[in-house]
Amino acid sequence: MSSAAAGSSRGAAGPAAPAKRETFSTRRLFILSAIGSAVGLGNIWRFPYIAYDNGGGAFLIPYLVALLTAGIPLLFLDYAVGHKFRGSAPLAYRRLHRVAEPLGWWQVLVCFVIAAYYAVIIAWSLMYTLFSFTEAWGDDAEGYFFGSFLRVAEAPGIGFTYVPSVFFPLLLVWIAVIVIMVAGIRKGISRANSILLPLLVVMFVLLVVQSLFLPGAAQGLNAFFTPDWSALADPSVWAAAYGHIFFSLSVGYGIMVTYSSYLKRRTDLTGSGMVVAFANSGFEILAGIGVFAALGFMAQAAGAGVNDVVTQGIGLAFVAFPTIVSQAPFGALMGVLFFGSLVFAGVTSLISVLEVIVAAVQDKVGWGRIKASLVVSGLVAAVSLALFPTATGLYLLDTSDAFVNSFGITLGALVTVVVLAWFLRKLPLLSAHLNHVSTIKMRRIWMVLVAGVVPLALIYMVSSEFISKISTTYEGYPEWFVGLFGWGMAGALVVVALVLTFIPWSRTSKAHDDPEYQSMLDEEEEETAR
Repeated sequence: MSSAAAGSSRGAAGPAAPAKRETFSTRRLFILSAIGSAVGLGNIWRFPYIAYDNGGGAFLIPYLVALLTAGIPLLFLDYAVGHKFRGSAPLAYRRLHRVAEPLGWWQVLVCFVIAAYYAVIIAWSLMYTLFSFTEAWGDDAEGYFFGSFLRVAEAPGIGFTYVPSVFFPLLLVWIAVIVIMVAGIRKGISRANSILLPLLVVMFVLLVVQSLFLPGAAQGLNAFFTPDWSALADPSVWAAAYGHIFFSLSVGYGIMVTYSSYLKRRTDLTGSGMVVAFANSGFEILAGIGVFAALGFMAQAAGAGVNDVVTQGIGLAFVAFPTIVSQAPFGALMGVLFFGSLVFAGVTSLISVLEVIVAAVQDKVGWGRIKASLVVSGLVAAVSLALFPTATGLYLLDTSDAFVNSFGITLGALVTVVVLAWFLRKLPLLSAHLNHVSTIKMRRIWMVLVAGVVPLALIYMVSSEFISKISTTYEGYPEWFVGLFGWGMAGALVVVALVLTFIPWSRTSKAHDDPEYQSMLDEEEEETAR
């Protein structure tokens, strides 16, 4: 039935037909957006340390194995679900099978939590880009960051002592992001990624070149690349490789399902996925070179070994790097390049996380793009601005991040793979779809990897994290605080996902009337019959 016929059959008083689904205008823009999502803060401040701490150059072997046997197969799974079923994560899983819908809402809620705290790190990076011109942190980068800048409270808790130096840049970040989201896929997300991602690459290449000419850079690179072959016999090293790959590629929490649903019907999914996966890994290795060259300089200046100065995460970005900026020739330029890169990488990732939520709301209630973007982004921004630019915001961010990664993303990905592969047995259907539209064909080995290797790796990761977090209270924080914002938040994701599943879909949503999706099904049936 055509969309016009469908509209006339409802009559003039019936609900309006759902708006036509947006698409990426070209495959190149999809690839840029997918890379922009994958290349985030973790590539810059997490991968170099993970590699160094797990065998140095030898880590590249388990890293590559994890990429090929788990990361790329799971990426293709997300692509297949989103592209074949043409919807947000909840709608795509619902169309796959009714019982799978909660998986989509679980992913939406994970993205809500991540977006709320991810924005504040972008705000910090924005301020530190400006601080680089004056080296505002002085001689004590650590004291300045936790004291003068964040004004961190002495103990975790729920406080509403707002820090203006964080609140106002965070507000600015949200205004910019909301503008991008309201503009839509082509004029907003595609355009932002087509501008920010090339700028990010250029800035980071310049940063790496500058770092390589610093005294002591060779010392840092030797520490990063020198292989410890004995590490390959350690199971924890392999687990670290698989764990990093899952987080690095933005798989398992709705982003790639949503983005692939905006692709045109004839798109090379597996070829695009290979470009995204290897571009992401290439950037990570580039980040490792730049970061360790700079840490080598820092170690030489301090008369210490690289192992004495190496760190990751917030410590690397906002303590170690400001120290390097203060000591390095043309340090202000290095600071602008580094923190500017964090801002651009953060924004391209944040808009992809938000799009998972916006798309789900559009599909569920039948709202237009502008209304859905304003309501969703406004709500996430309100939560973010209320909780994180406070004296206790860092404790909340740390706890939320640790638990949403372990029991939101990882556990959610495990449940999704098990449900799709073992209970619903949908892998042959998804494999056939990938083969139908792609140049690189998915053979039986893909189904073996998704149904076998991926669940085993995820089970190991989830069980290890569970044992670790129940054996001791996380970071020594109060039990009530970890129970509420850690375990409580993780459990609430599942409960609320089930509640959202039982809320009826709007009569104007694509779940009830989607002529484009029906046309696609008819086309596939005709091709199969031929």
